[in-house]
Order: sequence, then structure tokens, then C-alpha cells
Amino acid sequence: MDEELHELVREVVRSIPRGRVATYGDVADLSRAPSPRLVGQVLNQDGHDLPWHRVLRANGTCAPHIADEQLQLLREEGVVADNGKVNLRTYRWEEAVKEKEEEPPGLW
Repeated sequence: MDEELHELVREVVRSIPRGRVATYGDVADLSRAPSPRLVGQVLNQDGHDLPWHRVLRANGTCAPHIADEQLQLLREEGVVADNGKVNLRTYRWEEAVKEKEEEPPGLW
């Protein structure tokens, strides 16, 4: 991955406001990363100084290996989970769900 994309992913995650969440896909879309998995890789390798806990799976859940810590950090910001799942309609970062600009059709 190139350094510019890496920093774009970090900047998007850094921009998620306190008390809000985004999905890995949201971060990928906003940073123009090719996949949500790449966002996860960036956070895993270089996200210790970011609000990584504000990034969730598409269904509003946490990755199992970090769920307890992530849910605790979110609770401290006022984000409430029900059975380990955050209601994205309530807590999703508005910037992440803005109407996406019309993109030209791809080849496939």
C-alpha cells in the first residue's frame, strides 16, 4: 500500500467525532481505499494512536478479539450497544452516510 493511501485512511479515522461510529466500509469509501479489509490492516498495524474503537463491522458489531475493550471505550463516549451491537442508524457518523457523488460506471 502506498503511503498516501495509508495516511488518508488514518485521517478519515481521526476525523470520526466522539460519540459517533463508522464502518470499515465507510472509511474505505471516504478514503478511496480499495477494500474495508485494507482499513482493518491499517488500524491493526498503525492505529494505536487513533480512535480505532469508532470503526465497526457493517452490521454494527466489533471484531471478537477486541469487542470488550472497544465497547467499553464507546460506552465512555455515550455510544450504547445492545447485545454487543451498535445501532448504526443512531450512532453512525453523518459524514459517512452523506449521498455519495455519482461515479462514472466501471468496466464491470
